[in-house]
Amino acid sequence: MKNLVIFYSLEGNTKLIASTIARAINEDVLELKTKKKYSDKGFKKYFWGGKSVIFKEKPELLEVNKNIEDYENIIIGTPIWVGTYAPPFNTFFKENKIQGKNIALFACHGGGGATKFFNNIKKEIPNNKFIGEIDFFEPINNDKEEAMKKAVIWIKELIE
Repeated sequence: MKNLVIFYSLEGNTKLIASTIARAINEDVLELKTKKKYSDKGFKKYFWGGKSVIFKEKPELLEVNKNIEDYENIIIGTPIWVGTYAPPFNTFFKENKIQGKNIALFACHGGGGATKFFNNIKKEIPNNKFIGEIDFFEPINNDKEEAMKKAVIWIKELIE
């Protein structure tokens, strides 16, 4: 089975977990990057990120160099913004039909919203089998090693 880890990260938390998972199962990674960067500091971060979520914006992505059809298991990771996934996934889901896959979801956040996130993303890509979900509270700032260990245990239980 081929596995793909797809993620977007603004501050590095989601990237840390995505990289840890990909190394643990020795599989491919697709980092979603926007042409126009979001601010990652202060008021601008919350204002522009929140606006982007509320208006369901679809930011233009840099090149996506993976074919979803080549993978059986897809692990999706995102920071939680306003209780849901980051807007780069709006673009990705519009441009890539994800169907008939085994999907594992993970999220990084600064204080809740994981249940709403999981429900929202499942509604967005419904014709799949959801095999697991997990969330991490600011892993870079809150026992990074423990978060990485938790991610490895979680993914190995799902995939291997």
